[in-house]
Amino acid sequence: MVGGRLAGIRITRWQITRWQITRWQITRWTVFCLGLFTCLVPHGASAADCPGHPDALGVSRTLVVDPREHPRIGAMQYPETLPLRDHEVVLTFDDGPLPRNSNQVLQILADQCIKATFFIIGQQALANPEGVRKYIAAGHSIGSHSQRHPLTFSKMSAEQAKQEIDAGIASVTAALSDPAQLAPFFRIPGLLRAEPVEEYVASQGIQLWSADFLADDWHHISSSRVYDLAIKRIEARGKGVLLLHDIQARTVAALPRILHELKARGYHIVHVVPATPERPATPTEPEQWLTHPSSAAIAALHWPKTPSFVFAEAPTMPAPALSDFDSPDGALLLSAEPFDRAKQHGVPTPREAPWPSVAALPMGNAVAALPAPGASLFTLPYKAAALVQPSPALSHHAEQAVPGAQETGGEAKPAAPHPVKASSADRTAKVDHKTAGAHTRVGHGTHRTRHAAHGARRSVRIASLKKR
Repeated sequence: MVGGRLAGIRITRWQITRWQITRWQITRWTVFCLGLFTCLVPHGASAADCPGHPDALGVSRTLVVDPREHPRIGAMQYPETLPLRDHEVVLTFDDGPLPRNSNQVLQILADQCIKATFFIIGQQALANPEGVRKYIAAGHSIGSHSQRHPLTFSKMSAEQAKQEIDAGIASVTAALSDPAQLAPFFRIPGLLRAEPVEEYVASQGIQLWSADFLADDWHHISSSRVYDLAIKRIEARGKGVLLLHDIQARTVAALPRILHELKARGYHIVHVVPATPERPATPTEPEQWLTHPSSAAIAALHWPKTPSFVFAEAPTMPAPALSDFDSPDGALLLSAEPFDRAKQHGVPTPREAPWPSVAALPMGNAVAALPAPGASLFTLPYKAAALVQPSPALSHHAEQAVPGAQETGGEAKPAAPHPVKASSADRTAKVDHKTAGAHTRVGHGTHRTRHAAHGARRSVRIASLKKR
């Protein structure tokens, strides 16, 4: 019994030891997979990657964008902006490099292990090419900001804008050892957008950047005011692209406070880089790019797109004529030759229709003449004619209105029609067509005396007949 208990204890310990070994293997494989995933996914410098700065803000992630898919971004001017998550901010700086201030901005960003995007003026790059290379060496993205920073882009012609943009790109590229280090990003000076500028930049595969909010650091305001505006506008939107100027001393003074406050409020920094064949764009949904997404707009983005067909301009073929069918007289004939050959080889053919064929009537040029209607077509039965013919006023009052009609033998003019009231006995009286004198013409002079004698009774009878 004791041996059995000891054996049970030994087995239990062996099982525990085996379980510990299995757990160690699972943990090791989990760490390996996480490490591999971290190496494959683009990421920025986190706080742990900043030696000597444990409280650094760092970069939460790197966003890879394709300028041709989204040529214009910035909620201040365009319907699309960067697809940022809540509490994510992209830092951008314009007008550099200016050594005395730009170098300090670079140092502040390096202490926080933050990567930003700099839009460089061509003349500044020519005056300080070393400053341009410092941007690249620190791992930042750089775009162009025209050659001379003119505030007249909204009034320029397409050719003038093209020259200003191309000159700025050439000056910045000349300061770099590798032209590919210049990102295809461009920002119009003063954000003075114009349609010719936007069309040209898009045709060159360059992404046009606006901004989501400003800090007004180019105005003559204090650094505290720059800080207040930056934090206030970031908090109002919750995420977005912040525009600053690395050539301003007030920006240098306000930047450390801005970064510290962003970290305290739970914001994260995102670094934006252009897509390349070796580095594809970050997968996103179309509605993530919308500045002000609505339910209808989001639904429309998921509708199937209608393809655009390109039809070749082929010449129109002429319609066939009767002469094309090899007919001697131009008529369409059905040859019996194929059916005769089929009968010779024993092939069954369709049976002849049991009904006789209808011969086609020749169409002449003469117009068919219809017979003229005869007078007999318009003859009505005599009884119906009596109902249709107009009836003279046979009332006693009508006879008195024309006293000389019997003497002269002329026709009496009917009096003005007025309603005739009849008794209840007269309404129910039946009309006798034989004795009503329908075989005579009403109003004729030779029979007027007999009609006048029975005028009142006949007036009632005719009124009853009309009502029926």
